[in-house]
Order: sequence, then C-alpha cells, then structure tokens
Amino acid sequence: MRDHFEVRRGDAAGRIGRLSVPRAGVTVETPALMPVVNPNIRTIPPRELESEFGAEILITNSYIVHSTDDLRERAVEEGLHDLLGFDGAIVTDSGSFQLAEYGEIDVTTREILDFQHEIGSDVGTPIDIPTPPDVGRERAERELEQTEAALRDAEAADTGEMLVNAPVQGSTYPDLREAAAGRADATDLDVFPVGAVVPLMNSYRYAEMIDVVAAAKRGLGRDAPVHLFGAGHPMMFAVAVAAGCDLFDSAAYAIYARDDRYLTVRGTEHLEDLEYFPCSCAVCAAHDPEELRGYDDEERERLLAEHNLHVSFAEIRRVKQAIRSGNLLELVESRARSHPAMLDGYRALLDHADQLEREDPISKGSFFYLSEESARRPEVRRHHERVTRLDPEGEVLLTEGGIPSGDAYDAAWRVVPPFGPFPRALSETYPLTAEVPERSDRHAQEAAAEGVRELVEANPGTEFVLAHDDWPASALARVPDRVAIETLGGGR
Repeated sequence: MRDHFEVRRGDAAGRIGRLSVPRAGVTVETPALMPVVNPNIRTIPPRELESEFGAEILITNSYIVHSTDDLRERAVEEGLHDLLGFDGAIVTDSGSFQLAEYGEIDVTTREILDFQHEIGSDVGTPIDIPTPPDVGRERAERELEQTEAALRDAEAADTGEMLVNAPVQGSTYPDLREAAAGRADATDLDVFPVGAVVPLMNSYRYAEMIDVVAAAKRGLGRDAPVHLFGAGHPMMFAVAVAAGCDLFDSAAYAIYARDDRYLTVRGTEHLEDLEYFPCSCAVCAAHDPEELRGYDDEERERLLAEHNLHVSFAEIRRVKQAIRSGNLLELVESRARSHPAMLDGYRALLDHADQLEREDPISKGSFFYLSEESARRPEVRRHHERVTRLDPEGEVLLTEGGIPSGDAYDAAWRVVPPFGPFPRALSETYPLTAEVPERSDRHAQEAAAEGVRELVEANPGTEFVLAHDDWPASALARVPDRVAIETLGGGR
C-alpha cells in the first residue's frame, strides 16, 4: 500500500484524496490543479499562485533549469523553492517534452533525477518517451520499453524523500497502456502520470483520451494517484476526474492568455469576440471586454491569465463538491452538453460503466435522469446485478402502474425505467429514489427491460407478468419470451 496517498471520498471513479508530499512537508488535497511555471517566463508569480489562487502544488521543468546556466547556478545555490518563491509542493518534469520535440537531450534519467533531488524538487520525473497517438504498434512497444527502462533507473536511484513519477505510456493501444500501468504500479514509485494525451485533447479526441485513461486505471491499484499530463482546460476536468484522474497540470492559463484567449468551462473564447464576460471572478467583475482590449499586451496577458486561473480553480472546487454531494456524473453530463467532442468523451466514459461501478459508492446523494446517457450509468448496472440476488416466488407482477385490486399475484414489484424491477420495500433506497422524467425515453425503457431480463433469467422457477406503459418494440424484444406482457390500460 502507498502510504502517501489516501482516498477520502468517491463518486464514479473520481475521488477526493490526500497526497502527502514529505519533502515539502505539505499534504495536497486532490483533485488538484498544478499551474505550469516556466522558470524563464512567469506570467503570474508563483507566490501569487499560492496566495491569490490557493495553489498547493505547481510544476516546472527541471531540464530548462538544468540547461540554463544562471538558473542552474541559482537553483543549486538557493534551492528550487526560493528560486521560484513558492512554499507548496513543486513537481519537476524531466525534459521528455524536449526529447519528443527535438529528438535528443543531453542528460540521462539518473542525471536528471539527481539534479532534481539536488535543487529540492518534491516530486521528480524520469525521462520517459511520450509516444504520440496513432503510431505503429512496433514503435509504441519499442518506446514503451525505453520508458520502462527509465522507470527501472528511477527505482534504483537514491531520491530520499523526493517522490518520483512513473509515467504510463503506450500510445493509443489500450492493452499496452494497461500492461504498462500494471508494471508501473508494481514499482515502488509514487505518482502515475498518463502521458502523451495532449495530441488527443488538441484534436478534440476526448473519447480516445478517456479510453486511454480507463486502460491505465485497469492496471493501477486504487492507492495510485493519477496525473493526467498536459490536461489543463477546465472543460474536461469533470469527465477526467470521473474516469479516475487526480492531478492536472495547466500551462493553458498562460499560453491561451498570450493569444488573447479566454477560458470557460464550456470552451475557449477569443477576447475580440466578447461583448460581455460570462464570469464573476475578480478580473471579470472589475473589467469589461472592451476595457481589457485597451490594455497593453503585457497587462492584458496578465489579466487574462488571472481569469483563466480563476475559472480553472473554480472548476476544480466544483468537481470536489460534486464528489462530496454524490452528483459528479450530473456535472459531467452538463459539461458534456457544451461540445460534441465532450459528449463523445462522456459516452466513452459510460462504455466503461462496469469498471466505474467497482469504485462507485453504493449509496450517495442523488440520481437525476438527464438524458439517454443516464440509462448507462454504473448505478443502473449495479441495480441490474443486485436484483438477480433476490428470490421472488410464485407469480410476480412487474408493473409501471399501481397494485391491482383483488389480484391473484404472489407479489407486485415496481418497474421504473431505467432501473427496471424491484420490490416496493426498496423504493426509498438509493438509487431507486432517483428523479426521473414523467416522459420516459426509449433508452430508459430498454435499460429497464434489461433489468427484467436479468431478474427473469436468475429465477427460472418463477412466473412473471410485465405491465408496461407503452414500451417500444426495441425494449420488449429484450424481455424473455416466457414473460406474459400486458399494456397498462389494456388486456393481455
């Protein structure tokens, strides 16, 4: 068990956790946003990230420090915390990005880890190979071997109290990602970044990003803190947390500000296109778009970066509260409606509902049926599995209506789409207290029919009658033939 990460609360595969960073002497609550600080360009001073935005952890690039003479000398002499002016935890990247961009770097994993340790990094990173999406399998396997050799070097290094990342690579091959995660989890390394997903996010391939995360999560233990490398846009925090990610690094707040781009939880806006700010952060409350456009480049960039940080940290807090309230998937649902690619990501997440169900709490705050996707949530899958453990006897009426007067049935169970059948005594238990629309859709009715099928197949000696409220043929086709069918208001 990793004693530096503790899961305190969960919803779907999302969790509120406590990441102890012993070298910094701090404990970071996750999900956490790590602003990226370029040691040569500090759009927002790190001390302000801490005091004004509540940043508990940030990330910077140790290779840039190592390769820049004056920065290297100052970092060795003063230490990284004094160099940056930050009291929280500092994560250092290794130069893998430069390796991917330029083809070579003049440092090894052992050397860069030694350097990270020397300058006072709290979480160090070996030199992994960030294999991009869609490459041939042979290249993905070859580069994965190089990454895993780096992990072995990292495991053998003397890093003292410095935590060490174990990046999980494997391109867009789920089996490689899962196997790589399993091998990383078997090391004594500490934090598990899922790497090389930025090209997927930049291309709005959120569904494939979720598949990559889900594969990595299958290989990792529940005590493994997961960092989604390069995921800094607030629109995707909710779905990534629901998939099981704990840490996010954001350079977007500064990069987008440099290009006059304004972040929202629904996407990105260009400052020139805005007449009103849809935000009440300190920047937006004090300025309007026209006023902001009138500032010089440096001031405008700083103010936009501040806004971008405000909206990003606010979304992290919103995600945490959703986990505590037990309605994270409702938040994911609302974010999914902001862009078709985000909807693809949510649907991909629900493709892994069985995997989510293993971590999803048995009881929580609320279940709101908001769209056809709600019929595929892990709570529905769990109910279908659990109802098969019950043993109804005789002749059982499964009905969307009330209990018939003077009936000869041995029991009358309720049927509520998308959950399907359950004894009336369970009506006040989660998730059967769900808020569902009066006008049920085809997907909910098909899911309810699946619940009927599983109950019937688990009880071959029981007779069942299903009384439904105008279910479509696609739902009725899922009901076993031996079930007598009635339409409410009509005969058999």
